[in-house]
Amino acid sequence: MSYPLRVMNHANEKLIVALDVDSVERARELAGALHELVGMFKVGSQLFTAVGPTIVREIIRAGGRVFLDLKFHDIPNTVACAAVEATRLGVSIFNVHASGGSEMMRRTAEAVSEVSEREGLPRPRVIAVTVLTSTDARVLAAAGVPSSVNDQVRRLAQLAEASNLDGVVASSLEVPLIRAAIPRKDFLIVTPGVRPSGADLADQRRVLSPTEAVRAGADYLVIGRPIIAASDPIKAAQAVIEEIENA
Repeated sequence: MSYPLRVMNHANEKLIVALDVDSVERARELAGALHELVGMFKVGSQLFTAVGPTIVREIIRAGGRVFLDLKFHDIPNTVACAAVEATRLGVSIFNVHASGGSEMMRRTAEAVSEVSEREGLPRPRVIAVTVLTSTDARVLAAAGVPSSVNDQVRRLAQLAEASNLDGVVASSLEVPLIRAAIPRKDFLIVTPGVRPSGADLADQRRVLSPTEAVRAGADYLVIGRPIIAASDPIKAAQAVIEEIENA
């Protein structure tokens, strides 16, 4: 598998297409078709469980970039070891759960820096999931978290920053409060659950449109079903990019 050279601009670099499919053939088809348009592909739990790291290596070898969305959450040593392997895979970004705690995040960041330097590898950006975009106050309360969504996102984002991570995953609705709480200009905010104007929200609860997400200050927008389930994924991706450009 090989892709043509991309002509990228600021707008399409912001778009991460989620390859939430169940076969390597469909993932290859989508990656090949969209490579020239988008900045990165997200490989998450479904695709990674179905086909393993093969698709990650293929996309990277072909010149694409990968956001490995496996949301590591375990004891610090286990997550740090997984982070080393993610670095060796060559991904551009991967994530952990901020609720795993400061030691887990700090040791992960240290392990990534150490293996990158020792083995001469590009260092991926390590970001932390704050509160899932399918979660609302009722879900938090049922899990024993008394905070509001905003307070929990702010708290976990600050914990991630203090643990030397490169950024967070958060709903676009919380981007302004994260920017206010963390003044670092290089602190990444990746927003999943973004829905183009008129799209079905499905299981997402806290969402904005691409235009609204960019204006709020998001660095990357992760969009899956509205693009990959469209009758014409290229046209759907182009429509999203136009929304980003208009922002």
